[in-house]
Amino acid sequence: MCGIVGAVAQRDVAEILVEGLRRLEYRGYDSAGVAILDTECNLQRVRRLGKVKELADAVDSNPITGGTGIAHTRWATHGEPSEANAHPHVSGENIALVHNGIIENHEELRSLLTERGYSFASQTDTEVIAHLVEWELRSAKTLLEAVQKTAAQLEGAYGTVVMDRRDPERLVVARSGSPLVIGLGIGENFLASDQLALLNVTRRFMFLEEGDVAEITRREVNIFDLNGEPVAREVHESNLQQDAADKGQYRHFMQKEIYQQPSALINTMEGRISNDTVIVESIGAGAADILRNVEHVQIVACGTSYNAGMTARYWFEALAGVSCDVEIASEFRYRKFVTRPNSLLITLSQSGETADTLAALRLAKEKGYMSAMTICNVAGSSLVRESDLAFMTRAGTEIGVASTKAFTTQLATMLMFVTALGKQKGVIDPKKEKEIVTSLHQLPAQIEKALAFDKPIEQLAEDFADKHHALFLGRGEFYPIAMEGSLKLKEISYIHAEAYAAGELKHGPLALIDADMPVIVVAPTNDLLEKLKSNIEEVRARGGLLYVFADSDAGFEECEGMKIITMPKVDEFIAPIFYTIPMQLLSYHVALIKGTDVDQPRNLAKAVTVE
Repeated sequence: MCGIVGAVAQRDVAEILVEGLRRLEYRGYDSAGVAILDTECNLQRVRRLGKVKELADAVDSNPITGGTGIAHTRWATHGEPSEANAHPHVSGENIALVHNGIIENHEELRSLLTERGYSFASQTDTEVIAHLVEWELRSAKTLLEAVQKTAAQLEGAYGTVVMDRRDPERLVVARSGSPLVIGLGIGENFLASDQLALLNVTRRFMFLEEGDVAEITRREVNIFDLNGEPVAREVHESNLQQDAADKGQYRHFMQKEIYQQPSALINTMEGRISNDTVIVESIGAGAADILRNVEHVQIVACGTSYNAGMTARYWFEALAGVSCDVEIASEFRYRKFVTRPNSLLITLSQSGETADTLAALRLAKEKGYMSAMTICNVAGSSLVRESDLAFMTRAGTEIGVASTKAFTTQLATMLMFVTALGKQKGVIDPKKEKEIVTSLHQLPAQIEKALAFDKPIEQLAEDFADKHHALFLGRGEFYPIAMEGSLKLKEISYIHAEAYAAGELKHGPLALIDADMPVIVVAPTNDLLEKLKSNIEEVRARGGLLYVFADSDAGFEECEGMKIITMPKVDEFIAPIFYTIPMQLLSYHVALIKGTDVDQPRNLAKAVTVE
């Protein structure tokens, strides 16, 4: 991990490569580097620890000219963040290489290469690939052949790009488990780990499939599959906006994306709901037949997407009458499990490239699942291409590492899907369907109302300036919303936060309660409110400091040790989505007070494409 950009052109490409890295900064990284072949075929390499700006300043100070080059932002896996461990890595004077992913057999290969006389300048698994390519080139006829032979020896995940000083107008790329996209120009071609990096130079893209190896020159792109056979990959025209990587009037991308949620939700629902129905056909070809036969749903996801799945579980069972299990992808893929009859697998992912979720999908295909659907934000991603059905969230590009609009659009998408499922199963009648759809129509306007609480929540956040721990509580479908609030706070403010189902307080968490432990409660009016009030009293009795987000009908009164944030009353179907917004705003403002890097929190990456 984490960002790759490459180019083969007649013009100088240094600015294109560095700008591409800039557009991928949202993924998280700790170092950056670039390697370019100049007009005399000399390999020029610049690497810097820290931000892309450090690399850009270095390149500006000592300009690099040349039309073939590769660049990379690294998120440390093997070896500490350092200039020596930064990409591109080289072997001898000829081979330069960048790589996303993890090579699982790198120690074995390192020992083999050491015996062959190679010395290592870094602690990375990536340098192993560079030396392997150099070794294979001693007998191979072409760089393509050498990379294919190298790929056959690698175990693990990789998206890698190789450049040879002796063949200056050619790049060879290989993909296994880590995404790569080729950007097509006129008399020039490009590649990247994300099409966003290339939107300023092209709109035409080809997505490499699992096991593909491709040879890229200025005028040609030749792709070979896992068996070495030539293949054609479809060309896609991107409609992503170039300004997706621009904060505009906002201080941070996360803030921008929080405020984009009303429009994002409108996009999510467009063409999928009418005045009073969910349009089943909008889910995909054959969806109606699949839904009628579903008897069980298995959701697999990671991080924020897992919290969305946990919320949707309540909807599947309460609204559609279909049993639902939710599991973390990294656990699911390594567990021996029993596949239930007529079970639908649903994968949730913002990027569509999350390594564990993708592996879970591939495993499920072997285990007899009736069908597989992904709910995803990135068209053309691996999960979308490999699933039977793809229900896109249409959130738009999300730059901030801490997910906001991707989460709420996942929830809206799931609520539409649950409604369609219940309708096809005969559990949700037209009256109930109309109630749900009416709520969905109201959702963007309700989110606007939630965003209006920005200033009061900003003032509230000042109470957290000296706090190091926090507890989030919720019951029923608001327990996963508390989980998401906890995740957001810890991600961007670095406050240790936990979430509990409020009924679990007596089973351990009460031991943590004191005046230094703020307790955030999600408490809208519902059937569990009175029980939740009892849980709140348990905290008050032990001197806890409470922050209760409730609606006007909940009957709370502010008192010493308890602050009430009175939210508008919203329909029960959309309430979990609505109450996500104050959790996001609270986390954002606490992070500002703490002075952390909101958009690129330490140690985290946006797209987790390795285990």
